[in-house]
Amino acid sequence: MKTLSTLTDFFYNELHPDLKKLEEDRQALAKKLILVGLSIGVLALSLSYLIFINTNSFSQTDLAPLLIGGLIFMWAKKSMSKDYTHEFKDNIIHPLIKQIDNNLNYSKALCIPQSQFRASNIFTKGIDRYKGNDLVKGVLDEVKLVFSDVHAQYETRDSKGRRSWHTIFQGLFLVADFNKAFKGKTVILPDTAEKRFGKVIGSWLQSKNMSRDELIKMDSPAFEKHFVVYGTDQIEARYILTHSMMKRLLDYKKRVKVPLHISFVNNHIFLALSYNKDLFEPTVFSSLLKYSLIKEYITTLQLAIGIIEELKLNEKLWSKT
Repeated sequence: MKTLSTLTDFFYNELHPDLKKLEEDRQALAKKLILVGLSIGVLALSLSYLIFINTNSFSQTDLAPLLIGGLIFMWAKKSMSKDYTHEFKDNIIHPLIKQIDNNLNYSKALCIPQSQFRASNIFTKGIDRYKGNDLVKGVLDEVKLVFSDVHAQYETRDSKGRRSWHTIFQGLFLVADFNKAFKGKTVILPDTAEKRFGKVIGSWLQSKNMSRDELIKMDSPAFEKHFVVYGTDQIEARYILTHSMMKRLLDYKKRVKVPLHISFVNNHIFLALSYNKDLFEPTVFSSLLKYSLIKEYITTLQLAIGIIEELKLNEKLWSKT
């Protein structure tokens, strides 16, 4: 895996001229969007005021123009930013991925299929809307790896039939070959119950989770402090989660600094990193030339692609036949 300094040198030597051109495009786009936003805002406020003086009372109806105006602005921003976003991904993200490893393929419009996301068994809530982008896949050290941005949501309706959308997961979703053969399912989730209610009550609540398989207690206090494990086979879960693997997962969690969900299903490892944002989109209202921003793109790609080395998935210590 190439170091941050090596990738940073590549960026400034090879990609910086393209980024400077994109920064000019960003500034022009930002000015247009500010004008559009101000126009929509003035119109929406005027309509809200007219509704207010005609009804002579304040109600939710008065706020409807503001809500509609906000939705129109979001649509305008997405539509007006399309070409700028495509250029950024083609000229910055794609070359960065190829520089990390030339065996990787990038498709900015594709994502991991919903069927594969559901097959991980990490999230049990029914999905009503699913989308994503920035698919990266390839074979590194004889290990197949694929990841993309994913946003999965479910829908609710109130007594008046009004719809609301709620996020099940938004972030980076990864799938890779695992170097041990197994038949069951093992799911590892952030341990929120014990942190919130304490060890005794939290552990009891975990054991009563009807949407999950059997609770599996691991013999690593450090791992148990951060994760809860469910699985179909106690012995197989411990066969997968050796002390060295638990330590690697803990180390990886510290590096990603976001909630981490993991599962082992069908001889694959699935990882869901909850960033709650679309990771590889360019900024519109702040400068592209900030080093902290570029470092974030590089670091995120390193964390995703480096999972093979981090978890030693390339060490073929056990036969998969």
